[in-house]
Amino acid sequence: MPRVETIGDATLYLGDCRDILPTLGKVDAVVTDPPYGIGIAKTGKVGGGTGGKGTWVKNYAPTTWDTEPAVEAVAMAMDLASHSIIFGGNYYPLPPARCWLVWDKETTGNFADCELAWTNLDKTVRRLRHLWNGLARAGNEPRGEHPSQKPLAVMEWCINHLPATARSVLDPFMGSGTTGVAALRLDKTFIGIEREQRYFDAACSRIDEALKQPRLFAEPPVKHEQPSLLTGVA
Repeated sequence: MPRVETIGDATLYLGDCRDILPTLGKVDAVVTDPPYGIGIAKTGKVGGGTGGKGTWVKNYAPTTWDTEPAVEAVAMAMDLASHSIIFGGNYYPLPPARCWLVWDKETTGNFADCELAWTNLDKTVRRLRHLWNGLARAGNEPRGEHPSQKPLAVMEWCINHLPATARSVLDPFMGSGTTGVAALRLDKTFIGIEREQRYFDAACSRIDEALKQPRLFAEPPVKHEQPSLLTGVA
């Protein structure tokens, strides 16, 4: 049996999502950042830059979770949800999408300029500019336990694109819990699944700490959002 922790409106599972997803009921939305299959965690080093002050490398314990896209598990999660936001969807065999969410990381050097999230939302392509460039990170947000951690503001922005009626959020690749913190701050319920013990423990700690904060609700970071990249419609 998987370990289950209930923290406020969050239910967190330690185990393989392919075993746990069939035991869950329907949810309003899946918002997740699954493995892309690009081997980011193989060496345990994440970083880049052009040298000098722009150079940044953080060492993580090498793992093999990013050796291939998790096609089966992503499909299983999407079957449970009415709405889906899948980071790295460009690495998956997903249908054509009207709305891609584009995170412009305002990077330099060797870092990718943007990351893409596939969605099944009926709206135009949207872009968010949010600095995440080595040592330079908006709000000086710490780079935590997971090598592919997303900024909290980015995950809040994604969740804010869901319909207002979407109250429950599932992340079957929870990592260190950023999606969970974002969901709770936006007054959603959250279900998270993570198979790595150290990331699961980090997620439990982060979500527990977030619930102790006096401010649980966050405004969407609209000031950085850009008009559609594909049409002239804002």
